[in-house]
Amino acid sequence: MIVCGDDGLAHRLAVELRGVYRETVTLVVPPAGAAGVPEHTQLTPVGRASALFGRMSRVVTGPSSGDRDAVADRLIEAAAPDDDVLLRAGAEEASALALVHQDDEVNIRAALAARRLNPRLRLVIRLYNRKLGQHLEELLDQAAAVSAPGMDRDEVDASTTVLSDADTAAPALAATVVAGTSKVVQADGLLLRAVERPPAVRPGAAGDPGLCTLALLSSTTGDPGGADGSDSSGEAGPQLLPDEASVQAASGRGTVVLEAVSYRGPDLSPSRLAGRGAPLAQVFSRRLRWSLFGIFASVLGLAVASWLTTGDPPVHAAYLTILDIFAIGDPAVGEPTSRQVIQMLSGLTGLLLLPVLVAAVLEGLGTFRTAAALRRPPRGLSGHVVLLGLGKVGSRVLARLRELDIPVVCVEADPEARGIALARRLRVPIVIGDVTTEGVLEAAKIQRARALLALTSADITNLEAALYARTVKPHLRVSMRLFDDAFASAVFRTLRAAHPQAVTRSRSVSTLAAPAFAAAMMGRQILGAMPVERRVLLFAAVDVAGHPLLEGRTLGQVFREGAWRILALDLADPDERRPDLSVPRSSYGDGGGDGDARKAELVWNLPQSYVLRPEDRVVIAGTRQGLADLLGRRQPRVPAES
Repeated sequence: MIVCGDDGLAHRLAVELRGVYRETVTLVVPPAGAAGVPEHTQLTPVGRASALFGRMSRVVTGPSSGDRDAVADRLIEAAAPDDDVLLRAGAEEASALALVHQDDEVNIRAALAARRLNPRLRLVIRLYNRKLGQHLEELLDQAAAVSAPGMDRDEVDASTTVLSDADTAAPALAATVVAGTSKVVQADGLLLRAVERPPAVRPGAAGDPGLCTLALLSSTTGDPGGADGSDSSGEAGPQLLPDEASVQAASGRGTVVLEAVSYRGPDLSPSRLAGRGAPLAQVFSRRLRWSLFGIFASVLGLAVASWLTTGDPPVHAAYLTILDIFAIGDPAVGEPTSRQVIQMLSGLTGLLLLPVLVAAVLEGLGTFRTAAALRRPPRGLSGHVVLLGLGKVGSRVLARLRELDIPVVCVEADPEARGIALARRLRVPIVIGDVTTEGVLEAAKIQRARALLALTSADITNLEAALYARTVKPHLRVSMRLFDDAFASAVFRTLRAAHPQAVTRSRSVSTLAAPAFAAAMMGRQILGAMPVERRVLLFAAVDVAGHPLLEGRTLGQVFREGAWRILALDLADPDERRPDLSVPRSSYGDGGGDGDARKAELVWNLPQSYVLRPEDRVVIAGTRQGLADLLGRRQPRVPAES
């Protein structure tokens, strides 16, 4: 396996492949001090590895002698992965290559060169542009088929997978405001979450919405200063994918149960202009609306008074009143005193109406001009999510939240940030300003928000914003993006101890993304990952054909406690299946979908006697080691039938 990158994701991916999947890894990184390399990698190879992984003792520059504490078996320093570098790394004999540079162009250049050097190479590319990624996947897969026409695709998986660390981490980050947890996976249009239940609540009870039990928690999870974040093993650690007997026998330990959930945000206001305009309450201020109402009431009162005093028909009396208001009626000379008084009052009302109409025009123009640029948080907004940062990760999280109709207010210091255009298209309110400046979070109405997502690229900024928000609203749900894992764990424990009744999450994007990248390098389609304390469960869509541990076996025979479990069966026609079980959604801004909507066809709670057929595709939950054993290149020995 070859990993090429310039930030923490490359290092974490190398450790994931080597430590979990037991693969031989070559790591290609820029030289220390190279221009454009992130600050946290501006160290020597040993220093960089030690800074990112405290347990690492050294970096091996030659073939490994069994030291699993090293980042890689071989380390190459190069500014960019060009042809010569890829040849030095062994791309011609490698089985998989991950290109995880932050520069999309660098990854694309290297992918084209790698496909030319080795048509059988499995490629995993980090790319932010999803549309470009789809075209690149098709191009490189077609190039592999043309370059190696005799290649057996069943034996050699030369597929191309384009992933985005932002897309991989966005569901977990957005889930904290949907279900109070980052443990979510999306499959076939469903949002699945892992729910932690106390020991008193046992799975399988009547009316239990849980699909299955994923884990038994360690005994320290209820301690505010406990070990959520520790890698403890043994009796105190979590027990992943237990069997039913273990679940029923466990006492004093909480459980993690898989549930399918949905969220319904507040209904959109029906009073919109031209179908896509702003609500009338946002076009005109409350003071202006009261002024218009007062003038309308005055006109109505004058019309009624004219009708009662002059004896004219109601319509004619109203007509004369309107003429008097606009000063185009005949003077009431020689007419009764009541008529003259009403005419004078009508003229005075007309004078008051003029500035109100001018103010209404100016406010309307100002509102529509602002709506074309940036929206401000509406008056009376509450129960919303305050999202800090509209970079790569923030933009993806914003799109996820709006898909669920969750109200959002964004805060961004850079008016040219890449997510500003998306927020404007989605008509999401934006506050431009430094979140550390006093008054910025108040402008986002943090005191009435339901959650805070701090997703800027600066750890200290995210922490400062979270701490200040907690002083304003102690029980606010907070989720932070933090790069350093040790720092994230320390922040989580401290905030949980200080605010035990509030939900706090601190996650590293590269930590959330690395398992999916590593699993894609192993040649399988990963739907997502769910952390259980400091361990991880992966969810994969797997074709049964060709797997001796799956094909022709019942679900009961396939299940391996602590390793893998089949959750669902995909009933979609094989020709219509999507690799990631996704259901096409309407795209924002074009007013419609892509015309290829597929009905969700996952079947849950299958009987244990169901026999898997070659044409089946199943959703599997497994540990990282379990999936490596089940679907890796070195499959374990098939046990004999009992």
